[in-house]
Amino acid sequence: WGPGQCEFTFDPVRGLAAADNMLLFRTATKQICRRAGYHATFMTRPALPNFFSSGWHLHQSLCDPNGEVNLFTNTEDTDHALSELGRHYVAGVLEHAAPSSVFVTPTINGYKRFVPNSFAPDRITWALENRAAMIRVLGGPGDMAAHIENRAGEPCANPYLYMASQIASGLDGIERRLDPGPPDPSPYESDKPKLPASLMDAVAALADSELYRQRFGETFIDYILAVKQSEIGRFLTYVTDWEQREYFEVY
Repeated sequence: WGPGQCEFTFDPVRGLAAADNMLLFRTATKQICRRAGYHATFMTRPALPNFFSSGWHLHQSLCDPNGEVNLFTNTEDTDHALSELGRHYVAGVLEHAAPSSVFVTPTINGYKRFVPNSFAPDRITWALENRAAMIRVLGGPGDMAAHIENRAGEPCANPYLYMASQIASGLDGIERRLDPGPPDPSPYESDKPKLPASLMDAVAALADSELYRQRFGETFIDYILAVKQSEIGRFLTYVTDWEQREYFEVY
């Protein structure tokens, strides 16, 4: 999309291997580029001219214990692209989208990507084959490869926490049999709640999340909150070039 910007895709793998692959890919990419005299960055929106924001679109599905049956495949009717279980999973991911943003989009810079008409989501929606939605459903009734894609993630995310947050929220949707409602045909015009506009908003949502405190533990969540609050504090005390230009001469 932008100068020097590349997109990489991975074959589907189960569970922990997907997180391991992402960590290995990021580490190897930076090391290989450095040896060749280049710098590779996974920052969402670096200050480079004509650069498009980078995202990490996480594709997800559930299978049976033997790994043979895609549980998101709808084999019962033609009215829904996903199975009932798949729709419950989507509803859970949507339900906890705000607090999970700390894991999905964990940097201050990452939130600069959430703008309308940019192939990035700006609100908590799901849709069929629509890149404007937070959750994009790929496939249709009877499709054995039917799955979902969370388009809110950023490349800087910790892969283990990103994926764990999706599993926790999706399983909560299944356990509570949540309904995601109908898919949004026009996500950018939807009246659904917006995604957190900043890391500050995401941290506030996580602090109030009972689910993640139950699933990840009070100690871990409090630690993550402390780390992110420190990051926010350092950002807020830094005088940017924009502030210098905007206020120094005028006032």
